[in-house]
Parts: sequence; structure tokens; C-alpha cells
Amino acid sequence: MEKIRDIMTDEIECCTLLDNIFEVAVKMKELNVGAIPIVDQEKLVGMITDRDIVIRGVAEKHPGSTKVEDIMSNQLITVSPETASNEAAKLMAEHQIRRLPVVEDGKLIGIVSLGDFAIRELTDDQAKEALTQISEQNYNGVQH
Repeated sequence: MEKIRDIMTDEIECCTLLDNIFEVAVKMKELNVGAIPIVDQEKLVGMITDRDIVIRGVAEKHPGSTKVEDIMSNQLITVSPETASNEAAKLMAEHQIRRLPVVEDGKLIGIVSLGDFAIRELTDDQAKEALTQISEQNYNGVQH
């Protein structure tokens, strides 16, 4: 059974609690990514997505100088590097998330995304089904 450590991305760009939402948005643009982990001395404390910036930031009239912790998600679903890939896929489907931080001893060591699964041959039919459900729901405009 393939483990998350085998498919995760371990070169992760992060922001800290000292950053504001403008700085996070600029980093997203530079890196062409839709989510940035927020760390405090290497410990994962939150995630901020482009959707968070729009829904919790812009739509609620927060300026770009707003602290990231005011709009980031801090109730995170994470996995360890030893988590089986099919279990991670099930978590992603269950919680309707496209990215899953990989944490070891509270420290962010990687991230796994739908794209990481898409380029792999998944042997577990349940994992394939889970990824299909996420993609179809997001494609149809339903995103949680």
C-alpha cells in the first residue's frame, strides 16, 4: 500500500501569522497556487485558500492589511506521512477538500493534493471513487 510520504510534495511555501492577506495573495499569484499553509515556528496553525480570501476577506470588506489569522481556516484535517494513500483520499472526499497538509510531530512536512493522486495509478477503487466525487462536485460549482 502506497504511503502519503511517497506522493506528497515536500517543497512547500508557507506564510506566518505575521503576514497579512495581501501578502498571502501575492505569494499565491507568484507561485500560481490556491492555498498557502500558515505556520508558527514550523508548526502548522492554519491554511488560507484563495476562496478564504474572497469569502472571508473581500466579501466581508476586510482590507489587505488584515491579519491572516482573521480569515484562515484553523480547524484542519491533516495526515501523517505514514497514512495510506487510499485513506487520505477518503478523508479528502469526506471533508470535500482538495489539499491535505502532512504533519509530523505538529510540524508541516508536506502537502498532498488531488493533482498528486491524479498522476498516480491508484489501485484502490474506493480512493478513485473518492477523488471522482470531489472533482465532480467542484466541477459542478459546489465547493465546501
